Amino acid sequence: MKYLVDVNGQRVTVELDGAQVTVDGRTVEASLTHVPGTPVRLVRVGQQVHRVVARRGTERGRWQLDVDGARVEAEALDERMRAIKDLTAASAAASGPAPLVAPMPGLVVRVAVQPGDTVSAGQGLVVIEAMKMENELRATAVGVVTGVRVQAGQAVEKGAILVDLGPLPE
Repeated sequence: MKYLVDVNGQRVTVELDGAQVTVDGRTVEASLTHVPGTPVRLVRVGQQVHRVVARRGTERGRWQLDVDGARVEAEALDERMRAIKDLTAASAAASGPAPLVAPMPGLVVRVAVQPGDTVSAGQGLVVIEAMKMENELRATAVGVVTGVRVQAGQAVEKGAILVDLGPLPE
Protein backbone atom coordinates (compact mmCIF):
# COMPACT_ATOMS: atom_id res chain seq x y z
CA MET A 1 0.00 0.00 0.00
CA LYS A 2 1.33 3.45 -0.92
CA TYR A 3 0.83 6.50 1.30
CA LEU A 4 1.74 10.15 0.92
CA VAL A 5 2.72 11.39 4.37
CA ASP A 6 3.17 15.03 5.40
CA VAL A 7 5.40 15.30 8.48
CA ASN A 8 5.74 18.78 9.91
CA GLY A 9 5.11 20.23 6.45
CA GLN A 10 7.44 17.91 4.50
CA ARG A 11 5.91 15.28 2.16
CA VAL A 12 7.36 11.76 1.89
CA THR A 13 6.15 8.71 -0.03
CA VAL A 14 5.79 5.55 2.08
CA GLU A 15 5.13 2.11 0.59
CA LEU A 16 4.27 -0.81 2.88
CA ASP A 17 5.02 -4.36 1.73
CA GLY A 18 5.02 -6.87 4.58
CA ALA A 19 8.09 -6.33 6.76
CA GLN A 20 9.63 -3.94 4.25
CA VAL A 21 8.94 -0.22 4.13
CA THR A 22 10.11 2.03 1.31
CA VAL A 23 10.42 5.72 2.19
CA ASP A 24 11.12 8.01 -0.76
CA GLY A 25 12.71 5.11 -2.68
CA ARG A 26 14.85 3.79 0.21
CA THR A 27 13.81 0.32 1.45
CA VAL A 28 14.28 -0.69 5.10
CA GLU A 29 13.18 -3.58 7.30
CA ALA A 30 10.55 -2.38 9.79
CA SER A 31 8.04 -3.68 12.32
CA LEU A 32 5.41 -2.31 14.65
CA THR A 33 4.67 -3.80 18.08
CA HIS A 34 1.82 -2.70 20.36
CA VAL A 35 2.57 -2.55 24.10
CA PRO A 36 -0.53 -4.19 25.68
CA GLY A 37 -2.67 -1.97 27.91
CA THR A 38 -1.01 1.25 26.70
CA PRO A 39 -1.21 3.61 23.71
CA VAL A 40 2.51 2.95 23.15
CA ARG A 41 3.84 1.33 19.98
CA LEU A 42 7.42 0.23 19.46
CA VAL A 43 8.58 0.88 15.91
CA ARG A 44 11.69 -0.91 14.71
CA VAL A 45 13.36 0.58 11.64
CA GLY A 46 16.48 -1.38 10.71
CA GLN A 47 18.31 -1.86 14.02
CA GLN A 48 16.78 1.20 15.74
CA VAL A 49 13.73 0.99 18.01
CA HIS A 50 11.53 4.04 18.64
CA ARG A 51 8.78 4.56 21.23
CA VAL A 52 5.71 6.13 19.59
CA VAL A 53 2.41 7.31 21.08
CA ALA A 54 -0.11 8.15 18.34
CA ARG A 55 -3.27 10.21 18.79
CA ARG A 56 -5.79 10.70 15.97
CA GLY A 57 -6.35 14.28 14.88
CA THR A 58 -9.69 15.89 14.13
CA GLU A 59 -9.38 15.37 10.35
CA ARG A 60 -9.11 12.10 8.47
CA GLY A 61 -5.51 10.90 8.26
CA ARG A 62 -4.20 13.50 10.76
CA TRP A 63 -2.08 12.30 13.68
CA GLN A 64 -0.24 13.77 16.65
CA LEU A 65 2.78 11.59 17.30
CA ASP A 66 5.09 11.54 20.28
CA VAL A 67 8.26 9.91 18.89
CA ASP A 68 10.91 9.30 21.54
CA GLY A 69 9.61 12.35 23.43
CA ALA A 70 9.42 14.70 20.43
CA ARG A 71 6.01 15.95 19.21
CA VAL A 72 5.36 15.47 15.49
CA GLU A 73 2.29 16.44 13.42
CA ALA A 74 1.60 14.08 10.53
CA GLU A 75 -1.02 13.44 7.87
CA ALA A 76 -1.01 10.02 6.18
CA LEU A 77 -3.31 9.50 3.21
CA ASP A 78 -3.34 6.83 0.53
CA GLU A 79 -2.78 8.00 -3.06
CA ARG A 80 -6.49 8.30 -3.84
CA MET A 81 -7.39 10.33 -0.74
CA ARG A 82 -4.32 12.56 -1.17
CA ALA A 83 -5.32 13.32 -4.78
CA ILE A 84 -8.89 14.13 -3.74
CA LYS A 85 -7.71 16.41 -0.93
CA ASP A 86 -5.20 18.20 -3.18
CA LEU A 87 -7.81 18.72 -5.92
CA THR A 88 -10.35 20.01 -3.42
CA ALA A 89 -7.85 22.45 -1.93
CA ALA A 90 -6.75 23.65 -5.38
CA SER A 91 -10.33 24.31 -6.54
CA ALA A 92 -11.51 25.96 -3.33
CA ALA A 93 -12.03 29.66 -3.75
CA ALA A 94 -9.91 31.86 -1.54
CA SER A 95 -12.15 32.82 1.32
CA GLY A 96 -12.02 36.29 2.69
CA PRO A 97 -13.26 37.54 6.00
CA ALA A 98 -16.78 36.43 6.84
CA PRO A 99 -19.02 37.86 9.54
CA LEU A 100 -18.67 36.22 12.95
CA VAL A 101 -21.90 34.31 13.60
CA ALA A 102 -23.11 32.80 16.88
CA PRO A 103 -22.86 29.00 16.53
CA MET A 104 -25.28 28.51 19.42
CA PRO A 105 -27.59 30.57 21.62
CA GLY A 106 -25.82 32.12 24.60
CA LEU A 107 -24.82 35.18 26.56
CA VAL A 108 -22.06 37.49 25.34
CA VAL A 109 -19.42 37.61 28.07
CA ARG A 110 -16.76 39.70 26.35
CA VAL A 111 -16.18 41.54 23.07
CA ALA A 112 -12.45 41.85 22.32
CA VAL A 113 -12.61 44.07 19.20
CA GLN A 114 -14.08 47.34 18.01
CA PRO A 115 -14.72 48.83 14.57
CA GLY A 116 -11.49 49.60 12.72
CA ASP A 117 -9.44 46.86 14.41
CA THR A 118 -7.35 44.64 12.15
CA VAL A 119 -7.73 40.97 13.05
CA SER A 120 -5.72 37.90 12.12
CA ALA A 121 -7.02 34.41 11.36
CA GLY A 122 -7.62 32.59 14.63
CA GLN A 123 -7.78 35.74 16.75
CA GLY A 124 -10.44 35.68 19.48
CA LEU A 125 -13.20 38.22 18.83
CA VAL A 126 -16.12 37.41 21.15
CA VAL A 127 -16.62 35.13 24.15
CA ILE A 128 -20.07 33.56 24.56
CA GLU A 129 -21.29 31.59 27.54
CA ALA A 130 -23.48 28.65 26.58
CA MET A 131 -24.45 25.68 28.75
CA LYS A 132 -22.27 27.09 31.58
CA MET A 133 -19.15 27.03 29.39
CA GLU A 134 -17.30 29.97 27.87
CA ASN A 135 -16.62 29.65 24.14
CA GLU A 136 -14.16 31.97 22.43
CA LEU A 137 -15.26 32.70 18.86
CA ARG A 138 -12.39 33.42 16.49
CA ALA A 139 -11.87 35.09 13.12
CA THR A 140 -11.58 32.67 10.21
CA ALA A 141 -9.45 34.99 8.08
CA VAL A 142 -7.46 38.22 8.20
CA GLY A 143 -9.66 41.30 7.98
CA VAL A 144 -10.85 44.58 9.45
CA VAL A 145 -13.73 44.89 11.92
CA THR A 146 -16.38 46.95 10.13
CA GLY A 147 -19.02 46.66 12.85
CA VAL A 148 -19.74 45.14 16.25
CA ARG A 149 -23.40 44.22 16.71
CA VAL A 150 -23.31 42.93 20.31
CA GLN A 151 -22.11 43.98 23.73
CA ALA A 152 -21.22 42.15 26.96
CA GLY A 153 -24.31 40.91 28.80
CA GLN A 154 -26.43 40.60 25.67
CA ALA A 155 -28.26 37.33 24.93
CA VAL A 156 -27.91 36.08 21.35
CA GLU A 157 -29.61 33.40 19.29
CA LYS A 158 -27.91 30.82 17.09
CA GLY A 159 -27.04 32.38 13.73
CA ALA A 160 -26.98 35.98 15.00
CA ILE A 161 -24.25 38.10 13.42
CA LEU A 162 -21.93 39.29 16.19
CA VAL A 163 -19.10 41.04 14.33
CA ASP A 164 -18.92 42.26 10.74
CA LEU A 165 -15.54 41.81 9.04
CA GLY A 166 -14.26 43.23 5.77
CA PRO A 167 -11.09 42.82 3.71
CA LEU A 168 -7.89 44.67 4.55
CA PRO A 169 -7.55 47.95 2.66
CA GLU A 170 -5.11 47.69 -0.24
